[in-house]
Amino acid sequence: MSDHLSPTKTKLPEFGVRKFGRVNWLGLYTLYTKEVMRFMSIYLQTIIAPVISMMLFLAIFTISIGKFRAEINGVEFIIFIVPGLIMNAMMQNAFANNSSSLMMGKMQGNIVDILMPPISAGEMMFAITMGGATRGFVVGISTGIVMAFVVDLEIQHFSMVILFGILGSMVMALLGLLGGLWADKFDQMGMITNFIITPLTFLSGTFYSIKQLPEFAQTITKFNPFFYLIDGFRFGFIGQSEGNIYVTILVSVGTCVALWIWGYYLIKVGYKIKS
Repeated sequence: MSDHLSPTKTKLPEFGVRKFGRVNWLGLYTLYTKEVMRFMSIYLQTIIAPVISMMLFLAIFTISIGKFRAEINGVEFIIFIVPGLIMNAMMQNAFANNSSSLMMGKMQGNIVDILMPPISAGEMMFAITMGGATRGFVVGISTGIVMAFVVDLEIQHFSMVILFGILGSMVMALLGLLGGLWADKFDQMGMITNFIITPLTFLSGTFYSIKQLPEFAQTITKFNPFFYLIDGFRFGFIGQSEGNIYVTILVSVGTCVALWIWGYYLIKVGYKIKS
């Protein structure tokens, strides 16, 4: 039989091999956009409300003790706490975004919407994490801009503000992802928020210098990873750190990497999201 009459052999794609290359950029971008649009569609609740809450905190501290409080490490009390308030807003909202997203997906049964598309565990992890971190960063920028009209804010190390803003948002977004994977109902999520996230946040030096604490309390505080995030972020504004800034960076990056590995493993094995 001549060559032109030979049946054409078509090589079929192997089962399970994606056609998107090493990274499904379209799928990753789509999932990230979904997470961003989810909180942007209710911006009054997810962005405006946190800004107002932090402004109320600032007003309370200013009116009640601001004028009577001595300087902290040579810095005016209100100037000292403002970076902590901004970071607090970023961290809480990054956590809330991912925890609520996964919780609602599991409870409503539409978690399958992110499991069926041809995206890998790493791509899913990255998109969800960056969605939560984006909300944290947007809230942080909005809070900082509004507070700048009330307080004379100066940034001494802009790169440190950006670095720790990203790290703080990512760490809390990852914790929100882990919490959302573990919790099966809102009571469990409330337990994580009330007994872990809130205490660690408020006992991390947000409103005070740890140098004011007894020595044993200072030692305990240094085991709190939130302390390093807030201390590094504050360093960017006032140029002072209560710990070694290089240790602060190392601990913050290490915390982020450890949480990333943990979260990736849980998503890879389908922990509580695959039946």
